[in-house]
Amino acid sequence: MELFSRAKVVRLKSHHDKFLYADEDEAHVTQDRDGASPNARWSVETVPNVPGVVRLRSRYGRYLTASNEPFLLGMTGRKVLQTAPDRPGSSVEWEPVRDGFQTRLKTRYGHFLRANGGLPPWRNSVTHDVPHRTATKDWVLWDVEVVQAATPGPERAGSAPVKMPDSPPAPELSHPPPQPHHRPSKSYAAPSPSPPPPLEPDALPGPRLPKLESSDSFSAPLHKVEGRAIHYHIADDLGNVDDDKEGHSFTFNGSNLEELAQKLQEETGLDDIIICTRSPINGKLTPLRLQLPPNNAAMHIVLVQESSKGEFTTPCFHHF
Repeated sequence: MELFSRAKVVRLKSHHDKFLYADEDEAHVTQDRDGASPNARWSVETVPNVPGVVRLRSRYGRYLTASNEPFLLGMTGRKVLQTAPDRPGSSVEWEPVRDGFQTRLKTRYGHFLRANGGLPPWRNSVTHDVPHRTATKDWVLWDVEVVQAATPGPERAGSAPVKMPDSPPAPELSHPPPQPHHRPSKSYAAPSPSPPPPLEPDALPGPRLPKLESSDSFSAPLHKVEGRAIHYHIADDLGNVDDDKEGHSFTFNGSNLEELAQKLQEETGLDDIIICTRSPINGKLTPLRLQLPPNNAAMHIVLVQESSKGEFTTPCFHHF
């Protein structure tokens, strides 16, 4: 009983290395290897005026119950269930009986909580019974694992002596209104007033956003929204381009070649122009086709008037 008196939540591990498990249907009790599941945890409640007896409550708020219903017809074992009686009686009361390092859980009528093994339907079942065979005596032994310890006993009987050593710091913090260095910190942890202020600027989302926005303001996506860069030279009457002469540039917000031609006419004041690109292989001019390069990529073009006598790599060029 010592373990249960110090425990608020326990796990019960059977001889088969499986845990007492509250089934999801909130009615049956089985065995399962998943000890991490909340279904394998049982809250411990003491029974008023009955020393050494406990109730075990599943995660569903239902009690571990020794029912009178036979597990199988003709067999001595009876079902163990989860129930929620209006007035918990003897069927939900268990007396822990220590057996070496393990525990047996005895009902008020002398039966023991038993983890069954073997073939279905016995496998993983839980009953209450009196073990008759020596081979199955270990099936009523359970390892008790404390998941959550109960509140220490002195807090119930004499809480004042236990809490008095912890109470002096509170008056000390309440007395120093004259010492404001404990108060300016908005942190709830008074012993460490200085660390919170440096962390507050980083903790707030506001200051971080301007930093991200300022760094993104120089990135390519914003230039793409404004348009693509157009760099151009104007060829002479023979179609020659003076590379030493500085070219011209502007930002183009359109999406097709016709709009680009109109913009170039406005920029240069020239009519009947041919928009050409220069071949990277031989340097000759090639009239631009119907589509502009994708993704608002910058363009380097040469403008040739229709009356020019220059030679092109292809006779198929466009007039505007």
